Amino acid sequence: MKSSATVPTEHASRYMVQLCKHFGHKIPTEWNDHEGKITFAMGKVALRAGPQTLMMVSSAADAERLARVEQVTDSHLKRFAFREPDMTVDWRRGA
Repeated sequence: MKSSATVPTEHASRYMVQLCKHFGHKIPTEWNDHEGKITFAMGKVALRAGPQTLMMVSSAADAERLARVEQVTDSHLKRFAFREPDMTVDWRRGA
């Protein structure tokens, strides 16, 4: 199963790197200036930083695990983006 979210922010690259570095202390991650991947036990999230957006694609074996990947990614992103209190992450489910 997959889901995706596009988050408007001028700090996409910074947040993407923060997420990857943060999780990289305990789980496999990889990143460069524009793309990143985080591999959780329950699934994965791929990140792409654009000039005005952070694009995220989550994948997992089932809906329960996918929801957990979304929740963990969402909560950490919002923690790092505390200066943007109106930030919303709207995950859209796909096949």
